Amino acid sequence: MKIIGFTYVNGSAEMVLKGDSSLLVNRKPFFKPDWTDDVRMNRCIVLRVSRLGKGIAAKFADRYYDAVAQGADFTAADVLSEAVQNGHSWTRAIGFDYSLAVGEWREKQKPDGLIIPPEEAIEAASKVMTIRQGDLIYIHYKEDARKVERDEVIEEEGLYCKVK
Repeated sequence: MKIIGFTYVNGSAEMVLKGDSSLLVNRKPFFKPDWTDDVRMNRCIVLRVSRLGKGIAAKFADRYYDAVAQGADFTAADVLSEAVQNGHSWTRAIGFDYSLAVGEWREKQKPDGLIIPPEEAIEAASKVMTIRQGDLIYIHYKEDARKVERDEVIEEEGLYCKVK
């Protein structure tokens, strides 16, 4: 399974990859890593890919996912800032274990306020790699990331996550 994300970096939507160990499900708590002092959260929508595809045109993209869920994408903002300033990879800042909380799956819908529409995300991802059943594609909302604190509870539309 691949986890493909679309986040807003330096003024444009950028595609990123996370390992499957970054997935946090079943209402488990998110533990802030001890190697960062500034964890930020972006709300996102998560698409569940339902069929194999490569080079998918946006007009056919809605055929390639069958459900959506609310998500919370956690980023080590201080590590990200340092990596960007020094020209290093920012994988550690975004791809750490349990950094993507996913809520309950529901029927697909067209959410507003995303940095790019789901159809464009599927088209862009499938130009680079084959998407397969079970892959996840997450897309950030346009709103800014916000800092999370220990003992905070994130709860909305089928997503529940306690920060520890």
